[in-house]
Amino acid sequence: MLLRVICVLVSLMVAACAAAPQMPDKIAAPSGTTKATPSIHPPDAAASYHFMLGYQAELAQDMDRAIREYQAALKADPASQSVKARLAGLYFSLGDMPNAVSYADQAAEGPSQDGQLVTQMAGILASAGQGERAVKLLDRAIEIDPTSGDPHFTKGLLLLNLKRQPEAEQAIRAGLARAPESAVGHYHLGRILLDAGKGEEAAASLERAITVNASFEPAYLALASIYESRQAQDRAIAVLRKYLQTVNPRSRDIRHQLVRLYVATKDYQGARKELNDLLAEDPSDLDAQLRLALLYGEEKEYPKAIDQLTKILKARPTELKIRDYLGYLYEESKDTKQAIETYTFNVQLEPSYFEGHLHLGLLFYRLKQFPEAITHLTKALTINPKQPEAHIVLGLTYLQKDQFDDAARALEEGISQNPKSADLHFNLGTVYDKLNRFDDVVRAMETAIKLDPHHADALNYLGYSYAERGVKIDQALSLTKRAVALKPSNGYYVDSLAWALFKSGSFTEALTEMQRAVALAGDDPVLYEHLGDIYAKQRNLSDARESWLHALELDPSNSKLMDRFRELGMGDPTQEERIQQAKRRVSEKINAQ
Repeated sequence: MLLRVICVLVSLMVAACAAAPQMPDKIAAPSGTTKATPSIHPPDAAASYHFMLGYQAELAQDMDRAIREYQAALKADPASQSVKARLAGLYFSLGDMPNAVSYADQAAEGPSQDGQLVTQMAGILASAGQGERAVKLLDRAIEIDPTSGDPHFTKGLLLLNLKRQPEAEQAIRAGLARAPESAVGHYHLGRILLDAGKGEEAAASLERAITVNASFEPAYLALASIYESRQAQDRAIAVLRKYLQTVNPRSRDIRHQLVRLYVATKDYQGARKELNDLLAEDPSDLDAQLRLALLYGEEKEYPKAIDQLTKILKARPTELKIRDYLGYLYEESKDTKQAIETYTFNVQLEPSYFEGHLHLGLLFYRLKQFPEAITHLTKALTINPKQPEAHIVLGLTYLQKDQFDDAARALEEGISQNPKSADLHFNLGTVYDKLNRFDDVVRAMETAIKLDPHHADALNYLGYSYAERGVKIDQALSLTKRAVALKPSNGYYVDSLAWALFKSGSFTEALTEMQRAVALAGDDPVLYEHLGDIYAKQRNLSDARESWLHALELDPSNSKLMDRFRELGMGDPTQEERIQQAKRRVSEKINAQ
């Protein structure tokens, strides 16, 4: 990014040079004087003639002829640094870096006292990767014209590109000491301070850039970005509104940024008004049309969003990203058939379209159409093996098919591509659990937690695993407490904590937490079984019996619980009418499938 900024600066200097040509060095007119002067080297008419022809060719955008004429001028006057500089600039603008560097080196080697010329050559060399050489040239430009801020600013950007941030900041500040009213200088200082994590100072510098030049659009955008990154969206909006009110009310870029911020702050009315105004001015504005569709999607007005996207696709039928979002909207509106058709059209249109295969894989996984899910997820990973989500869903698909070894291989392959993905390690741990590889479960979960100390699922899973096995109970308590602290309203996490408390012998606390877990999670057979276990441990057999009966209503296939029910003298649960009804419901459901 910074190198691109330097390139832009060089391009601007090249353009400036083209607008104000200098005659070849030896034919520069002497300053007027009435005193006798030493004889001056006579002007070279051929050099002057070819130089002016070259300049005219530049104005006519005939670069090939301009180069030929400047080369002819240089042949007539081989020592002319200004001609070499113009050739360097021309070759640079044409992307011919070898020739640009060659002429820039030649121009810079001479005894020029033109700081702007030296700065221009430094920029070209920097763009060609010769950063250290460029820094030395800029130091020379500063010596030539110590009052100018421009060489300092260019040097600062170059030093920042060379990862020398403190020196870069020093250079920009030196430039501002010489040109305190430079909006560009304050802007770049703000960007450097932002990169250094000095948000307050960066914002102050950008505000100063706006004070110096109220129409300097990049400073407004950068300042709004700072406020947005600090979750001060209202201040970011105020900055952009100020630009529209005081500088250019018709700036479409600023207004599009404003729409994005309105949506982020859920000011949908403000976003819609701005978008409608943009479309009233230019009905063909595809970006505004798309943002309006996204706005409808945010508001969950899916029919309107779908209608908007359909209109866009009539004009742009092959826009894959738009069609991809259309598929998502069909999913959200529960129109699975249209979603599949939309995603399928995308992969038919472009077989290597990763997102299309990924979304089809995810959708088929949710629909339990596992062979189709595997086909598309495998294709997605062939296209982009680095994407962790595809590995995770492929692993989960095999897990649903009870193909545990295949699931482990899919997730292990994902980890080889993304070793720092905590989610991949977590899901691999759950598969190892199915393979009865508990040591590997622990290793995978600990890795996930190390990569992401706030990975609540991994904390909960490992803590519950310890509690369920009756090992490392202190760790089980610590892990489940951390998980609950991260997500206090997750009933399953609270259940894990309650179970760890139960295994530690803290029955009263365990009962309190388990009752809270049931209230949060609702009807879950495991939670009600745990609740009954705690009541039974406290010899509250009446409440234990009721909790276990409710668990068996939810899962009448739990034969182990039925055995425990009988062993404690609570009767035969299969003779209970509510359990018989539950079994009939399950049977009817199976027959219906």
